[in-house]
Amino acid sequence: MAYSEDHIALAAEYALGTLDADERAQVETMMAVDSEFTAIVRAWEYRLGALNQMVGSIEPRPIVWENIKAAIGHSTEQRAPLTLPGTPPPSPPEQPVAAEAPPPAGDTSNVVRLSAARAKRWRNVASIATALAAALVAMLAVQVYQPDLLPEALRPKPRIQTVEVKTPAAPPVPSAQYVALLQRDAGSPAFILTVDAATKNFTVRRVGAEAEPGKSFELWLISDKLPRPRSLGVIGGSDFTARPVLADFDASTINAATYAVTVEQAGGSPTGQPTSAPIYTGKLIETVPGR
Repeated sequence: MAYSEDHIALAAEYALGTLDADERAQVETMMAVDSEFTAIVRAWEYRLGALNQMVGSIEPRPIVWENIKAAIGHSTEQRAPLTLPGTPPPSPPEQPVAAEAPPPAGDTSNVVRLSAARAKRWRNVASIATALAAALVAMLAVQVYQPDLLPEALRPKPRIQTVEVKTPAAPPVPSAQYVALLQRDAGSPAFILTVDAATKNFTVRRVGAEAEPGKSFELWLISDKLPRPRSLGVIGGSDFTARPVLADFDASTINAATYAVTVEQAGGSPTGQPTSAPIYTGKLIETVPGR
């Protein structure tokens, strides 16, 4: 439904609380029958509510109320009631007086009174809008510079922004590398044993040894710190055999031990101890220093 400027101004003055009793009753009647007009009133109440939150309660002096009552008693100006668009205006109350002659054709007093009332109402609306704009500007300034002065509901919510900074991964630190040539009588090496100091993993590379049919080569660790040789497993038939079993020993034992290869039955020694004398032996030497 389309509303006139007077309807909108009336809704604003109702929200502000500047209407007299008759006009407030008229607005409340219009709100009861028209939900769209009620929405206009509620919108003005929401806009003006910010002013109410920013201004504290102040008790007026007693003389103010006396002046208001005096002004009400002396005021005789009546405003023309408004009606919703499309509805007939209310019938004027019956007066027990004699019929008056119609005003002269040149009489424009009613027009002057209506224009003055409309101008006054819109001056009030303009004052409301100006005050509302000033309050919003002041509230925004306080939110930026002194948010602690605002009520809790009007304080800006803190914004937390998480920034993920990715740093390049540190280059891996090279670990020390050790190598032992497992050979017989300073001849050509049969196996090359490589040990990584950081992971304690070892790799055996077959160079020139060939196992007999039905036999297996088994690698042993021999150290003065151990009561007997410890098996490091059977060397496989491929060129490389990698194992992590050195993790059970400390670094000094690994670096100082003697590594030996024996010939055992297929699958390794059944007793966990060498069943024959070592045929290839060697000790570790550091080939790549660690940091």
